[in-house]
Amino acid sequence: VRIRVLGYVGGLGLALLLTATSFFVAGTSLVWQPSIPVAIVVLAIAQMGVHLVFFLHITTGADNTNNVLALAFGLLIVFLVIGGSLWIMSNLNHNMMPMDQLMRMQR
Repeated sequence: VRIRVLGYVGGLGLALLLTATSFFVAGTSLVWQPSIPVAIVVLAIAQMGVHLVFFLHITTGADNTNNVLALAFGLLIVFLVIGGSLWIMSNLNHNMMPMDQLMRMQR
């Protein structure tokens, strides 16, 4: 029981550290400005990893095969939805009538 509590406390500490680092990166001028979005994404992915391992106990062990497969399928669905939405928005933007023509039609 004690080892389990230490795992949760360690995960909490890492999560808090990653959150504080994200706020620091976003709010300081010490970091090169164009690299801030990349740093935030990397910290977010690390945060997700901490939550998956320390709190959801998703590991690659033999007893967690179904959990890993469910997680992979969920990620596939998320990427398909995001990719499809971006593709649809790109096509709508490309095929949309220019605003000046639209304004002339409404007169």
